[in-house]
Amino acid sequence: MNRPQVVKPGSISGFPEWLPEVRMVELHWLDVIRQTFERYGFASVETPSVEALDTLQAKSETSQEVYTLRRLQADPDDASDARLGLHFDLTVPFARYVAAHLNDLVFPFKRYQIQRAWRGERPQEGRFREFTQCDIDVIGADQVPLHFDAELPRIVHETMTALDLPKWTLYVNNRKILQGFYQGLDIADPVAVIQAADKLDKIGPDGVRRILTDKIGLDQRQVGAVLNLAAIRGTGAQVVEEVLALGVKSELLTEGLDELAFVLESLSDLPEDIIVADLSIARGLDYYTGTVYEGKFDGWPTYPSICSGGRYENLVGSFVNRSLPGIGMSIGLTRIFAKMVGEGLIDTGRRCPTDILVIVPSDDRRADALATAAILRDRGFNTEVYHQADKLAKQLRYASRKCIPFVWLSPFDDDGGHEVKDMATGTQITSDPHTWQRP
Repeated sequence: MNRPQVVKPGSISGFPEWLPEVRMVELHWLDVIRQTFERYGFASVETPSVEALDTLQAKSETSQEVYTLRRLQADPDDASDARLGLHFDLTVPFARYVAAHLNDLVFPFKRYQIQRAWRGERPQEGRFREFTQCDIDVIGADQVPLHFDAELPRIVHETMTALDLPKWTLYVNNRKILQGFYQGLDIADPVAVIQAADKLDKIGPDGVRRILTDKIGLDQRQVGAVLNLAAIRGTGAQVVEEVLALGVKSELLTEGLDELAFVLESLSDLPEDIIVADLSIARGLDYYTGTVYEGKFDGWPTYPSICSGGRYENLVGSFVNRSLPGIGMSIGLTRIFAKMVGEGLIDTGRRCPTDILVIVPSDDRRADALATAAILRDRGFNTEVYHQADKLAKQLRYASRKCIPFVWLSPFDDDGGHEVKDMATGTQITSDPHTWQRP
């Protein structure tokens, strides 16, 4: 008789999976993020994992990384499924969602979305093929007040602080500063220069200089001014003064500097050096039109950004003929969490959500154990009944291995009473399932 073929149970690169004790911490993080977003009045939405390829390709920069959807046994002549793909972020689905439900939404529409996304890129540290993003956006009818440019980073700061992450910094800039500055330099293609400057942290000043000179055709005066602007960093009004000192002028530049100054002033009550203006930050996506953000770990400067976003004027323009500006930020949950796990900074303990394990003294006492567990569950305790009658030592060992904090000992006979054992201290006391309070 032939033995069945055994498939090697290896995990797939770029698709993280966690043991139960680690997943419990991730679930806690998700609760913290969700609760923080909701405290500020943001409502949850969820879009399908699959979108039409035409929708996903509305943002051409990443469309080459889309996983298409097709049945294994599909008819080769039927290409309908091939026109579907897994979403690679939550921004494009959100834009489509707003356009589809335009008449049912109340503006400004404050939404958060916590979902997985899929991206067909080479897996490496901080970059995954499957990952969870936590997005928060405000989108308005015709206009979105500037104070949201300060409120969103405040919400993200509060969220990240609650997660007790290592030191990180949120770098802020404004695309109007970049575009207005380049216009003041008489640069014909400001967007190309913005995209080049955005690579500064990856290829350095010399690499950007070569792009600006050889590919875009800037002269040395223009190249020097672009790099001088990108070198400016600070936390207050001196940033504006340093930009003005470069001697470049334009109306759009002035508007961008005013907006950046407003954001920095509005967030000045946060801990020092948490919010830093960095004039090299551009965010390569061409739909950003105002404030832009990029968060990085201080201790791991080469690690990819852990949160990002910005203001946009026409995100839904590909789907509806109406001006719907907005501003949004995204927290890269999987990117952050995986780094914490890899660095050994996740404090795991319990391997399951069970508060109490109810032992089963014998087969004929199992009904009593089930009744006791029902009482405890009704009182709000996560309660598990041991799966069979067994030696007490074996049942206690099971609780210990799963890090269950309390074991409930049902009566072993008709004359016996209920007892509860604290697995951390070893103390065991007589108690009543109707009145017991967790220490």
